[in-house]
Amino acid sequence: MRTFGIEEEFQFLEPATMHPAGVGAVVFRRLSDDPAWHDVTHKEFLASQVEHASTVFTSFDEARVALLEFRRMIADLADELGVVVASVGTPPDTTPFPTITDVARYHRVVRDMDGLIADHQLSGLHVHIGVPDREGGVIALNAARPWMPLLTAISGNSPLWRGYDTGYDSWRTVLLRRWTTSGCPPSFVDAADYDHRITRLLGIGGTADLALIAWDVRLSEHLPTIEFRMGDAQLDAETTLLIAALSRALVTHSLDAPKATDAAANASADVPPELLSAALLHSAHFGMRASVFDPISGGLAPAADALNGFIRRLERELTESGDLDAVQEAAARLLRDGTGAERQRAAFEREGMAGVRRLFDATIVADHGRNGEPITSTG
Repeated sequence: MRTFGIEEEFQFLEPATMHPAGVGAVVFRRLSDDPAWHDVTHKEFLASQVEHASTVFTSFDEARVALLEFRRMIADLADELGVVVASVGTPPDTTPFPTITDVARYHRVVRDMDGLIADHQLSGLHVHIGVPDREGGVIALNAARPWMPLLTAISGNSPLWRGYDTGYDSWRTVLLRRWTTSGCPPSFVDAADYDHRITRLLGIGGTADLALIAWDVRLSEHLPTIEFRMGDAQLDAETTLLIAALSRALVTHSLDAPKATDAAANASADVPPELLSAALLHSAHFGMRASVFDPISGGLAPAADALNGFIRRLERELTESGDLDAVQEAAARLLRDGTGAERQRAAFEREGMAGVRRLFDATIVADHGRNGEPITSTG
């Protein structure tokens, strides 16, 4: 069974203003003192953030338990500290310039990127999928490129920025386009080509180290994984798991394909960079509300049709891993209830920031039974 890991970034917010609350260091210290959380809790760029970098999983049942336990822990700590904890791509409102975690590398990034940091108040979902080696990782990367618009649309959860509705489902995606390496990477011939080209980026445009390469999908430099980075942080753990399950199945599908290298290269060539860039911005704007780029048809398709077609394409892999029923349930729930962006927008339209806060409180530890109905209250 192909292994995977999940990184979720969380933001703490002031209840009255919904501005970032600089309690990340306190939360990090409290969790680091607990042996159960010491190894999986990490500081993040913003003083208002903390990250859960999970252990390695083989099963989504064990992942669900771990994600929900961490979310419950930080929700309890947030309540104790008198702040709100949210799993979102951007804070709904914020200050002109963020407070940065006191880490030398982060301060260097601020010096290198200057004014870009004013809007770099972002939280993402990163999914690591195990690959046999870097050659396999490049095959998976080439095969995954055409699906980045759909995965971006599914994971949109940042419609609000500086107190207003941007009209975009993933404003985080738009803000990230300013960085030297953003959006989807190019296709690569092989691992040597990948390594040569990323090394040439060092020192240019603020890319001081390889960890700052911010493509939507990339090879990890410290783990034997391919990393899916297109997603905003998700309101609830179930949507995180849906994205992770689809990502794992896609990697398995690409590596098991006949003549996998050629198949991945051909699929990648069918979506040239200019088309992919436009499709990604389209997804950031409209999410799953209308149409999305569908690699199967080669053009825009109704979002629900594209998602269901993607699941059918991965049906064998999802069945073999035991994830098909859960993925189908989660996808149906997403199409019925909307993405995180749609749910945030609806709450904001109904009740303003008070409604958004209630949504965050209700979803941070929301659990779902086998029938897909929420166990915890969604207010």
